[in-house]
Amino acid sequence: MLPIAKVVKSFGTDGGLLLSGNVDLETLDFKEPVFIEFDGLQVPFFILDCEPRGGKTVVHLNDVHNLEDAEEMVGRTIYADVEMEEDDEPDFTGWTILDHGTRIGTCTGIEPIPGNPCLYVKLADGREPLIPLHEDFVAGIDESSRTLSLDLPEGLY
Repeated sequence: MLPIAKVVKSFGTDGGLLLSGNVDLETLDFKEPVFIEFDGLQVPFFILDCEPRGGKTVVHLNDVHNLEDAEEMVGRTIYADVEMEEDDEPDFTGWTILDHGTRIGTCTGIEPIPGNPCLYVKLADGREPLIPLHEDFVAGIDESSRTLSLDLPEGLY
């Protein structure tokens, strides 16, 4: 499961959600669920419709029918079982890298280790450690600002 979007806020009174994220939701198979975590469990939802809206996307999910339901989703991350081809490895070169919301550096390249791709990240102190690009560490991807948000374990870099 990869994080594909974050619920920014509710949209309208009919359960609409305004999302920011890294995947073109219109390319997802709507027959497959997306997942939102509640109390440590990933709960499946199906996308009923989605509409691009100013760099973000408005979606409606099954079982989210009103403003109250939508407000419960705000701030949550949406995950999907997105398969990426080996050649389809994302290239974050030149992107800003955040760790727990704080800028740590800029990606200068990728080391395509099979099953464990790593990012070269140029830190403020001049070091350039390899940081694993593991789905558990990815908190969000914002293509418009070219920012990769990670939640890394302490001491990793």
